[in-house]
Amino acid sequence: MVTVSNISIQYGGKFLFNNISFALTKKDRIGLVGKNGAGKSTLLKILIKEILPESGTIAMDNNTTLGYLPQDMSVKHNKTVYEEAAMAFAKVKELEATLNELNIEIAERTDYESKAYTKLLNRLNDAQDQFERLGGMSLREDIEKILKGLGFLNGDFDRPLSEFSGGWQMRVELAKILLQKPTYVLLDEPTNHLDIESIMWLESFLDTYPGGVILISHDRAFLDAVTNRTIELVNSKLYDYRTSYSKFVELREERRSKQIIEAKRQEKYVEETEKLINKFRAKKNKAKFAQTLITKLDRLEKVEIDDQEKGSINFRFPDAPRSGKVVVTIEQLDKSYGRHEVLRNVDFTLERGEKIAFVGKNGEGKTTLSKIIRGIEPHNAGKCELGYNVAIGYYEQHQAESLDGNQTVFQVIDDAATGDMRLKVRSLLGAFLFSGEDVDKKVQVLSGGEKSRLALAKMLLNPVNLLILDEPTNHLDMRAKEILKKALLDFTGSLIIVSHDREFLKGLTSKVYEFRNKGIKPYYGDVYNFLEERNLQNLNELNLKGKMTTTKSKANLSKQERIAQRNQLKDLDKAIKRQSNKVSKSERTIQSLENSIEECEKTMGASDFYTKNPNPEEVMAKYATAKEDLETEMENWEMLTLELEELKEKREQMEG
Repeated sequence: MVTVSNISIQYGGKFLFNNISFALTKKDRIGLVGKNGAGKSTLLKILIKEILPESGTIAMDNNTTLGYLPQDMSVKHNKTVYEEAAMAFAKVKELEATLNELNIEIAERTDYESKAYTKLLNRLNDAQDQFERLGGMSLREDIEKILKGLGFLNGDFDRPLSEFSGGWQMRVELAKILLQKPTYVLLDEPTNHLDIESIMWLESFLDTYPGGVILISHDRAFLDAVTNRTIELVNSKLYDYRTSYSKFVELREERRSKQIIEAKRQEKYVEETEKLINKFRAKKNKAKFAQTLITKLDRLEKVEIDDQEKGSINFRFPDAPRSGKVVVTIEQLDKSYGRHEVLRNVDFTLERGEKIAFVGKNGEGKTTLSKIIRGIEPHNAGKCELGYNVAIGYYEQHQAESLDGNQTVFQVIDDAATGDMRLKVRSLLGAFLFSGEDVDKKVQVLSGGEKSRLALAKMLLNPVNLLILDEPTNHLDMRAKEILKKALLDFTGSLIIVSHDREFLKGLTSKVYEFRNKGIKPYYGDVYNFLEERNLQNLNELNLKGKMTTTKSKANLSKQERIAQRNQLKDLDKAIKRQSNKVSKSERTIQSLENSIEECEKTMGASDFYTKNPNPEEVMAKYATAKEDLETEMENWEMLTLELEELKEKREQMEG
């Protein structure tokens, strides 16, 4: 277990988080969420001791290991893909070399009866045992399994890592972490570097991973598939929910509603108390009472409302100039880079108002075809033509990184603006959350999310009727993605979008083009229609294809075995029912305690609390006890729920 106790850190005199605490167990799959700048990445860096907190402690035993994948990192390029991945087994490699040396030495020795020879044999046996325990016997198999799951092909293993893009290099770093099997895996935006198929493979891998997981992601579908717990950082506080992301969103809204009610109640209380103070402070016999009220107000802790929507991006795309009915026509198009063929004999037509998605593994040509349509990449053969009056707005995958780091935010937009838009530069920047001193910041000091917002703002300077967006959601937080999606739904022109974000694509497009084997294939509907038709939900066409099972089919079971299995299922059903009752009882206890706490808070928050209650300490003691009991019962509920899930999973496995 990792225990984080009362850690605090601040930047520029403002707390990023203040006295936050939580514990992490091997069964936890935690989604770490919050706005850009809330401190999510900082918290991971504190856990791996890259950053030290100003106060508080982090406790873990000596056998605990952490595997950390940051958002961005520099990777050395002097090895092949396989060699770099094998660096995860540095200790195994050392043992392998030792075993070779010992075997050579033993083969050359003839003093079979000597103590030295016996000692040498013992060293060989010890090294062999350790080699097998660390996975040395299945090393190549494990490496190939992970690399293939992350999208690499057999032919990629011996290629230099320098031939691959930054995204593929990050996949190798992720592979090294997964191969090391640390006690806890810490992943910061891992899906930014993966395609849909690799994301789904990673979901499956993490689902059965024996250790704990903390991940930062703005991919809602990924969070829902992987996590069973959500930790939110907001207003320097930490909120811990024992649930996946979508349920957390509902609970967060309930929390915020309660905060609004409490804030209004407190505001009314302060207003009434101030009236009493003003009424009694001038009277001699009431002056002491007035001073007591003043002291009480000074000590009152203000109820803060965690406003999730404060400062949201607010924009819409300009109305699209009318184009011809056919926007893009591609016939028998080929594209190669030297001997490397990317696209072959591709046909494609985009009509006015169509919204389509390009999906498929990385390296299959999605970005290449987008650039060919945009006119910034030539093709080798075939035809690619734009229709009448087509004006293109293009956002490329790494466009945010291509901004001039020495320019200010204002200069980036002002230099690109023309005509009447020059008068609207500050309004446009304000819509993308750049206001006041922010507009004078140099681009090089902006976060990834801020750079992405600036690049999107720059794209809005000229009206277009064809938007081509290549991974526009990387680095955008949940709220920013929702606003962008709404703007795209309202966009009156045509849209081509390259994305791996299933939740973002859901309901956005009417057609999906899959890039595969140098060609493209259309699927009607959105990304989930495509996934269903391709049967990718169960990864049947990825790495689980051909997976062998060790259990007998029902048809091959003998009569006695079938009877025994039915009896086991009955016993399991009874156990599940008993466990469900325990969970329900715990939930009722939690509800009762929460009601008691709410009642105490209501009583203590009343303006006449100290005057009407003969023994206020008793109420406060009851409140403190209920809080402690609630924490204990929540832990009990978590244990009971995990046991119930294990029983259900066991039953599912027995059924086949």
